[in-house]
Amino acid sequence: MSKIQAIRGMNDVLPEESYQWEWIESAIRAWLATFGYQNIRTPILESTDLFVRSIGTATDIVEKEMYTFTDALNGDSLTLRPEGTASVVRAAIEHNMTYGNSRRLYYCGPMFRHERPQKGRFRQFHQVGVEALGFEGPDIDAEHIVMVHELWKKLGISSNGVRLEVNSLGSKDDRKKYRESLVTFLKGCEQDLDEDSRRRITTNPLRVLDSKDPQTKATISSAPQLLDFLSDESLEKMKQFKQFLDRSGIPYVVNPKLVRGLDYYNDVVYEWKTDFLGAQGTICAGGRYDVLAEQIGGKPMAACGFALGLERVLATLASCEREIPKENPDIYLVSSDKTAQLYAWDVAKVLRDNGLKVVLHCGGGALKSQMKKADNSGAKFAIIVGDEEMAKKTISLKSLRLAGDSGARQQQELSVHDAIKKICEDGV
Repeated sequence: MSKIQAIRGMNDVLPEESYQWEWIESAIRAWLATFGYQNIRTPILESTDLFVRSIGTATDIVEKEMYTFTDALNGDSLTLRPEGTASVVRAAIEHNMTYGNSRRLYYCGPMFRHERPQKGRFRQFHQVGVEALGFEGPDIDAEHIVMVHELWKKLGISSNGVRLEVNSLGSKDDRKKYRESLVTFLKGCEQDLDEDSRRRITTNPLRVLDSKDPQTKATISSAPQLLDFLSDESLEKMKQFKQFLDRSGIPYVVNPKLVRGLDYYNDVVYEWKTDFLGAQGTICAGGRYDVLAEQIGGKPMAACGFALGLERVLATLASCEREIPKENPDIYLVSSDKTAQLYAWDVAKVLRDNGLKVVLHCGGGALKSQMKKADNSGAKFAIIVGDEEMAKKTISLKSLRLAGDSGARQQQELSVHDAIKKICEDGV
């Protein structure tokens, strides 16, 4: 019988790596708390119509990347969420969350897109998203940039490891005027575009500006720029947004060809990029989406947010040679025989009751073998108990992490209370 393996692009995170995930998730939760954001948890399954209406039918996500299926029990069309913003806004509308009150929310969890798996891009990937609902901006838009900038510093990603690009997509009317001009330009050089870009001329021409094809990029270098079609209102919003960034001292460049792959964005958009990940260089992106609530059946609601991919951030940290601390046990507790193991059982409870992290050896085995496992566990100390320690109600304490063969590594027979005191004094 053949082995069953994980689905391609949906990866197991093993203990040898999961400690890195736990560390970054903990750091991110603490970071979000400093800015007053509250956690929201939405289902990974939603009505397909939610994403069709919000993301747009002419996007790559809806056209060819969503995991969509028919519920055999009732015939409903369901989709594994490809992104988190639409679900958060759906929840806010459904539960009337913004009635008389703006909200700062964040989510963390898996998303699903049927893409070709490659570095930094998987079919099940994980995002942390921040959504500010009911805020007009542009101060909140700029605060999101400040937040991410602070996160890079907190995680130890150097300032030259990432760069910020910003743009404005203007209003719906602005984009309509621009679209007409852009389509005229693209039809005039259609023969020089790649196949995907030629298809997008009639479906989603702004996405052509984001093409990675070298010839297409060269061809569209002289395309009309959206910034030239912005209304005075959108220009003013962009101006104020940049003033906040300048005041914060955060470097950025205006990229007039920066667009987002989802239809619901308007006005300010941005991406944080890195050269460490090759073609998948965007590690955080977002912007304003004031039209989304109406698109999915709610009342008008000002909103903005961003999302960052955890896989890409972890890959960037690895490229920056950022060492992520591993959470090891304080003590590995071994016993000489089955009788002593009963005493070890009691000692383990006392140690844990005093706040220490203890691995109690289970399964028996020679003392030498147990001590080898103690050393491999990463624990700072080994505690050994045998008939003698059990009779005297003591333990033998041995440091596993001190270099050399000096007395510091020798076993010391101590009471459990004195052992706890010494372990805590030594920095546990």
